[in-house]
Amino acid sequence: MAVFTEEEQQRIQKAVAEAEKNTSGEVRVCIEKTCSDEALDRAVKYFTELEMHKTKLRNGVLIYVATVDRKFAIIGDVGINKVVPADFWDNTKNDMLNHLKHGNLVDGIVTGIQQAGEQLKKYFPYLLDDKNELPDDIAFMDGQ
Repeated sequence: MAVFTEEEQQRIQKAVAEAEKNTSGEVRVCIEKTCSDEALDRAVKYFTELEMHKTKLRNGVLIYVATVDRKFAIIGDVGINKVVPADFWDNTKNDMLNHLKHGNLVDGIVTGIQQAGEQLKKYFPYLLDDKNELPDDIAFMDGQ
């Protein structure tokens, strides 16, 4: 059974592309069904596995969700962590949770993408020579 419909996947990918349009930052969404670890630990694992730490300005953001286990995390690389307000990640996570606890998975993910995009735009504006360093598609993992 698919986690998202084709339309939902397109909505998430469009939100990523829109968030990245005015920034040199990168956003990825990583989905798996189950997570035997803490969500934050799993997010860190996939952050590295997806090579998000290799962006030029170290300004990648990963939104991780384990759908069956109902766990999620949002993390950023050192570049963005240095500049966002101290409560940014917790506030974003709470805003996402408001959607997720009502079963609105896609709305929760899109909210996280949009808020990350606003911060990235503020601190890492679009550069003329900007390249999309990471894919905009959803990374579906196998829960290993």
